[in-house]
Amino acid sequence: MSREHKIAAARAALEHVSGGMRLGIGTGSTAEEFIRLLAQRVADGLSIIGVATSERSDALCRELGVPVTSLDEQPELDLAIDGADEIGPGLALVKGGGGALLREKIVAAASTRMIVIADETKLVSELGAFPLPIEVNEFGLAATRNAIAKAAARLGMAGELKLRMRGQTPFVTDGGHLVIDASFGRIRDAEALSLALLQIPGVVEHGLFLGMADLAIIAGSGSVREISG
Repeated sequence: MSREHKIAAARAALEHVSGGMRLGIGTGSTAEEFIRLLAQRVADGLSIIGVATSERSDALCRELGVPVTSLDEQPELDLAIDGADEIGPGLALVKGGGGALLREKIVAAASTRMIVIADETKLVSELGAFPLPIEVNEFGLAATRNAIAKAAARLGMAGELKLRMRGQTPFVTDGGHLVIDASFGRIRDAEALSLALLQIPGVVEHGLFLGMADLAIIAGSGSVREISG
């Protein structure tokens, strides 16, 4: 996705923001373009309060003058705006490529509406080409990985379960957890997989966002379009 497409999608999303809103602010390169554009609007007098889905986004908001608070201080939000790694039929999403999936899902669930901003390459007819991020507890990692593999097998899926690394050490989320990237391939029944993963005690959360997005703003060559859920 070119930066121009990211900016175009972010600018279109900003049209849905109005004064007084409580905003969930996402994580990732497209969300960061949204934060930069939002900061310009705030500097021009737009009054909003934001809750960021990651320490990185929170720091960028503060650096650029976007007022932010915690979800504890503002537990109900009007609108969440975030990116996605895949957007399937019915606006089913795979998220978590940036490692913020737990906080992103908590913020999305606390929001009345969710808008996804992405480029047209993120649109898929079936989820699964992008490895599914699964946030897990460090304790019992091997047992949790085995349980994930067995749950997937019961649903007719298999693939590499790779612990996400940052250099020579495991990647650690803002919540202090690890991430397993599951290369299942085609996910034919996302609801069943979601339920199966959440029954595993060592799984904290997964990157399937089902029934959460209300609108996708998709930037492509020379155009921006909206897809409703």
